[in-house]
Amino acid sequence: MSGIVFFASEVRAETVSFYVDRFGADVWLEQTDCTVLQYDNMRFGFCERESADTDGILTFVTDDRDGVDALYDDLADCACDPPEANPRYDIYHFFAEDPEGRAVEVQSFDSVTEPVR
Repeated sequence: MSGIVFFASEVRAETVSFYVDRFGADVWLEQTDCTVLQYDNMRFGFCERESADTDGILTFVTDDRDGVDALYDDLADCACDPPEANPRYDIYHFFAEDPEGRAVEVQSFDSVTEPVR
């Protein structure tokens, strides 16, 4: 089984380009007014609507802190703060915003986790 999380978007093309160009997400499916993206094992879509869904957080997980730092370098213009350790969750992370103001988190787990399938 799999799943897709959808978000309403006022500027779908710009938002899709952000995730494709800045994160390396792939277009998995193009529909009439929706685009579904895939990043590793995560699928998420944006559908053209009159108002945007901006609640929630899209979290991208990298293999290690170097991956977080590399994405921070690419996203510094839309990042809220530099990467930092968060001992409560045993992660290293930072937050940014996409073109519509959605929260985007980039993180790595400092603890050992099972590989993504």
